[in-house]
Amino acid sequence: MEAVKNEGFIAVIGGANTDIGGRSARALRLGDSNPGCISLRPGGVGRNIAHNLALLGERVRLVSAVGDDLFGQGIRQSCVSLGIDTRWLQTVPGARSAAYLYLADDSGDMHAAVSDMDVTATIRPELLETILGELNEAEAVVLDANLPEETLSFLAERCTAPLFADPVSATKAPRLEKLLPRLQAIKPNALEAQTLTGEREPEQAARALLNQGVKRVIISLAAEGLLAAEGEELLYLPCLPGPIVDATGAGDAAMAAVVWATKRALDLRQTAEAARAAGAQTCAAAGTNAPALRLSF
Repeated sequence: MEAVKNEGFIAVIGGANTDIGGRSARALRLGDSNPGCISLRPGGVGRNIAHNLALLGERVRLVSAVGDDLFGQGIRQSCVSLGIDTRWLQTVPGARSAAYLYLADDSGDMHAAVSDMDVTATIRPELLETILGELNEAEAVVLDANLPEETLSFLAERCTAPLFADPVSATKAPRLEKLLPRLQAIKPNALEAQTLTGEREPEQAARALLNQGVKRVIISLAAEGLLAAEGEELLYLPCLPGPIVDATGAGDAAMAAVVWATKRALDLRQTAEAARAAGAQTCAAAGTNAPALRLSF
């Protein structure tokens, strides 16, 4: 991997994959063939966050891995077209590029998915050691829990830049446990927060995360909005009104907004409002990212 001159940037380390989405034209019937539409787009939690940060005007370096196949070529080309620096995006010979296959109903809500992220396991401490100097100069380093546990542990111990994390799923969320005392912010959904803390109520889960050292917590509550917590402050924000064309990627946009807002020293309410606005704009757009994503505070 080539060194990148520091010009003020955000590094995103995590999954980059191809999203293969099926959306039913009518009420979804599981166990049956449903008329609808199928889409093929670049995705992945880490790549999506990088995409959204680029749309918000940030300089972004993506640290990820793809195979030497057509999906991998497409992921790299899409990042280049967005202005994302890909010199830290490794191509693994003979590997299968990551893919995410999901099924949504006619409202855009996802009902089932299969995630093939094996290539992400090649993002190991030995790889990050070669770029650690530059990583430590980043304005922020954003991680997703697709990364191997040893890689996350390495970053917890060796990365001195401000850290942000997205748990990805309830299954992968526990990988972040060693990182919690180092995090500037985390953005789980309610189930991921429960998995990380053992607390069923979002308020209690948020306080438990703060007690473990996280400075700022933004919990997505789906149709109920979001909960934000920092220090002794805790607030709820309802969802913004508007259409839901495709809810896929809304959480990734919210994570990008949290990083964007924290970089600008916005307070907790402003940060939560930015996350809510980014999520709403993404839900209203077809696909995983809203091409016209904008925030102003």
